[in-house]
Amino acid sequence: MTLEIRPYAVTDPEAAPLLAELAEEYLTRYGNTTEITKYPPEVFTEADGGTLLLVRENGASVAGGAFMRHDERSAELKRMWTHSAHRRRGLARLVLAELEDEAKRRGYRRMFLTTGPKQPEAAALYTASGYRSLSTEELDPEGYGLLAFEKDL
Repeated sequence: MTLEIRPYAVTDPEAAPLLAELAEEYLTRYGNTTEITKYPPEVFTEADGGTLLLVRENGASVAGGAFMRHDERSAELKRMWTHSAHRRRGLARLVLAELEDEAKRRGYRRMFLTTGPKQPEAAALYTASGYRSLSTEELDPEGYGLLAFEKDL
């Protein structure tokens, strides 16, 4: 197994299969895909303080994740995803570690993220990776069950 991990543009064709499957997952779990189109692609570029990393194996994108600038000291995780045919191999943990390392290199001191209540596997990954749960009263005034986490880098 030879894995390649490197940055890609959100608009790169290599990112499309993962983002399409992620959109389908959001549609299945939440009934919409608004999270996928919520942010313009440029927030995931180095120029704007973000990045998108893809894990590629044998010419195919198998996992990925991104962060964008949340504030001057914090990056916000987005688009964490492992292709359904490649789960249970530790790829999400690998992507998370790579994103944390890249955020540190860029001078961020904290990672922040939110995830939905219908993604318990995501919450378990973040908790197992040292993330602390945050109150979501201000972030989720309608009470949808949004989960928020942070980790000092």
